[in-house]
Amino acid sequence: MAATSISTALPESTLVAHLFHQAAQPLTAVTRARLAQALLDWFTAGGSAQDMPAAAGLRGLGQALMPGAGRAALFGGKPEGATPLAAGFVNAGIAHLREIDDAHRAAMLHPGVVAITPVLALASSLELTHERAARAIVAGYEVALRLGEALGARHAGLFHATATAGAVGAAAAAGMAMGLDAQRLHHALGIAATQAAGLWQLVDDDAHESKSLHPAFAVRNGMTAAYAARAGLPGARAFFTGRRGMYAALAGEGPLAAVDGGLDAPERLHTTTIKAWPACAMLFTPLDATHALMEEHRIRAADVQAMEIEIFPHALKIAGVQWPARPTEASFCLRYLLAVLLEKGALGITDTEAPDLDNPGLRALAARMQVLPNDEFQRAFPQRRPSRVTIRLHDGRQLTAYRDLRRGDPEDPYTWVGLQQRMRTFVPAMDDAQAATLVTWCEGFTDAAQDALPCAPADALFGAA
Repeated sequence: MAATSISTALPESTLVAHLFHQAAQPLTAVTRARLAQALLDWFTAGGSAQDMPAAAGLRGLGQALMPGAGRAALFGGKPEGATPLAAGFVNAGIAHLREIDDAHRAAMLHPGVVAITPVLALASSLELTHERAARAIVAGYEVALRLGEALGARHAGLFHATATAGAVGAAAAAGMAMGLDAQRLHHALGIAATQAAGLWQLVDDDAHESKSLHPAFAVRNGMTAAYAARAGLPGARAFFTGRRGMYAALAGEGPLAAVDGGLDAPERLHTTTIKAWPACAMLFTPLDATHALMEEHRIRAADVQAMEIEIFPHALKIAGVQWPARPTEASFCLRYLLAVLLEKGALGITDTEAPDLDNPGLRALAARMQVLPNDEFQRAFPQRRPSRVTIRLHDGRQLTAYRDLRRGDPEDPYTWVGLQQRMRTFVPAMDDAQAATLVTWCEGFTDAAQDALPCAPADALFGAA
């Protein structure tokens, strides 16, 4: 991937040059292992949702918008497959349905769904090798996360950064997969930035069912931008820092240095979080804190007289549902999630797919919970996600736990074995043979001897009918 000489006067130009510099370095064993984890997480997210009615709706929508058969597999799709653009759209939407795709504290977005999806959608048609796919995915993570970090919390309170910064990350991943030179890749990022969108107003208007369209459109738009740049169309050069670029237009307030600073740091891929709970990542620290108290003191719902949950206010902008009115809101309701955890001792996929919203015991327990925004906690956001849970028991004891990092964060990562166990928990329908094949395929990215091999995963890994 030889870089064409371009100006480095703009932060955007520096970022593009950085992607090519990264791509020229050997893939370290640590990066290879982390990439395998990201891929297993992506397949877990898609496989867990492929049989949902919403997944069938996305497959139908993809065919209606981008008709035709192709070589790209769809989660839960038919053997004839789809075009790359349709596969990117559909698989991104499906992989986001369960709210278990990876996340990022500072960027406040889901990077894997926008970085991995376009590359695997293109893998067959471009005959990508393991190495080219790996380089493209790493670039997608790098761009999406750097731009998300720079946009910051004010942006993330209004826009879904997976759909804004994520669209540009998808263009980076697709463009690197296509082998664009630096000049055309820069154009691709600029074209994608023009199409970056995704309003959180859907939460205020109870339209949670459409949230999966955010990454779907982001991937479609990013891939389209890469195709357009390959065809010779130009994009905005100062797409992020210009006076009418993303930062100015989309309420950016984070550190602009994230765009082109710290270029000697490890790849942003290493800074992501693999989610431990089937819920909005904004709510993980109170879930972790409550689970810790349950484990330490052997308490369950019947022991609880009252609960007080202090949390950073931004969490409630995204996940402030008082009580779910429909299943799609369950992952965004802290009271429901905590009530299920205390009642069952666990929180699983079915608890958010088919939530027991009329259960009188859960409702009674939720009524004894008080959720309090804590302005001091907000000052630590987004680098930390502070929460304090206080439980008063019927026997008079008062128990408290504080968490500001989440299980699955880079500071508290999953092991490879733990990720496989997580996959089987989140995708209970997966049989042993499919699980073993998928694990082996992901592990192939850790072996440099396989770099020149074709990377396109078999249709069976997508649960193709």
